Amino acid sequence: MPDRLSALDASFLYLEDAKTPMHVGGVAVFRRPKAGFDYDKLVDLIEQRLSLVPRYRQKVVHVPGRIARPVWVDDPDFDVTYHVRRSALPKPGNDTQLHDLIARLMSRPLDHSRPLWEIYLVEGLEKNQTAVITKTHQAMIDGIASLEIGQVMLDVSPTPRTNVENLWMPQPEPSSLQLVADAVTDIVHSPGELVENVRSAALDTVNTVEKVFNAFGVLASAVRTAATPAPGSPLNVRITSPQRRFAVARAQLDDLRAIRKQHGGTVNDVVLAALSGALRNWLLSRGENVTGSTTIRAMAPLSVREADPDSGNNVSAYLVDLPVGEPNPVVRLHHVSHAMRAHQESGQSVAADALVKVSGFAPPTLHALGARAASSFSRRLFNVIVTNVPGPQVPLYAAGARMTEIFPVVPLAKNQALAIGVTSYDGGVYFGLNGDRDAMSDVDVLATMVEESVEELMGTASA
Repeated sequence: MPDRLSALDASFLYLEDAKTPMHVGGVAVFRRPKAGFDYDKLVDLIEQRLSLVPRYRQKVVHVPGRIARPVWVDDPDFDVTYHVRRSALPKPGNDTQLHDLIARLMSRPLDHSRPLWEIYLVEGLEKNQTAVITKTHQAMIDGIASLEIGQVMLDVSPTPRTNVENLWMPQPEPSSLQLVADAVTDIVHSPGELVENVRSAALDTVNTVEKVFNAFGVLASAVRTAATPAPGSPLNVRITSPQRRFAVARAQLDDLRAIRKQHGGTVNDVVLAALSGALRNWLLSRGENVTGSTTIRAMAPLSVREADPDSGNNVSAYLVDLPVGEPNPVVRLHHVSHAMRAHQESGQSVAADALVKVSGFAPPTLHALGARAASSFSRRLFNVIVTNVPGPQVPLYAAGARMTEIFPVVPLAKNQALAIGVTSYDGGVYFGLNGDRDAMSDVDVLATMVEESVEELMGTASA
């Protein structure tokens, strides 16, 4: 039988349009070792590890007449050098130039006639650095067992682990007749799916989105419990092009822990409080009317690893009103901590098994939690996505090159001008801010304000 996309995964193909590409990205910065870290080494590394991620050699094929959901098939013309690409900045390339390149690359949709991923090696950075930019379509992130190429290319030692590369022989691509025959067989077993597939083929976006939400009723239930719609915000705009702007902010995990120790709550509460302060200053810099009751509603999916290593990951998602109207940073933090506790106690958090259905659960792709939970309903429900994924606190390497920083690139939902991803790694906390090019021309200003907001909170911890 064919490897058919789930209804949820297929919906991300149907929901994608020219203005809102549905891929999740990441930017890893590496320090070049003496032995070098170049394009050929990256290609060799990925070729050696592709057997660990067989989906990355498969493409999506649609069934004639769209009578069934698409299927995954081996790409007989798979060419790793098409997917692993090379780019360079004029030496010495700085952060601003890198961020402009990231924005341009993330603005381009993936080629749906090929496996839905790309990697770019960026050379020419200052301080003997190299960057690796990854793009993976959300349709590929299909459950708890899924792996992402950025995950399997990393090692815990400068010496790459030995990986036996299996000889790959693509399975023959099914004919149109075979695709239809398999679809008919599936329809006989599940006749109700025919109506859904015809609806999807007509690209009925609203109904498709509803199907996404109904696929995990717990989240739909949690959404309905929201007492009021999301407040009006310049973060909710009509997106008119795929063009983006990207900026980053950095913090130290020990600083966030010191703030938490002084004032209580969790590290995630501190992150949200810092973002609240930054968004407050950003609104004021734009001349927006900010009163004591002004809030910005964030959807904040959380991945929490329990102390017991065998317990796996627990995932919760929250709709939280960030208190941007509050001028006192400590009071903002207390408001956030109280709101997060209230969600847990009221049952508005999404159960792990429900959210896993909406997420790619491999650690490097957990930022897809927020992106996949977003939809064209987001304008009514929340103003901004904030994904916070705790990462490993030990250094990681690719082909002997040490990874020094990693920034997530969370895609924009429809009608949203900003998505924020946060990742902790090896003692650092890294914020990636992905914004609409027209609506967020000052996204770099907001990124600077994030760092200033963390410093403001640190001042209260050391006082």
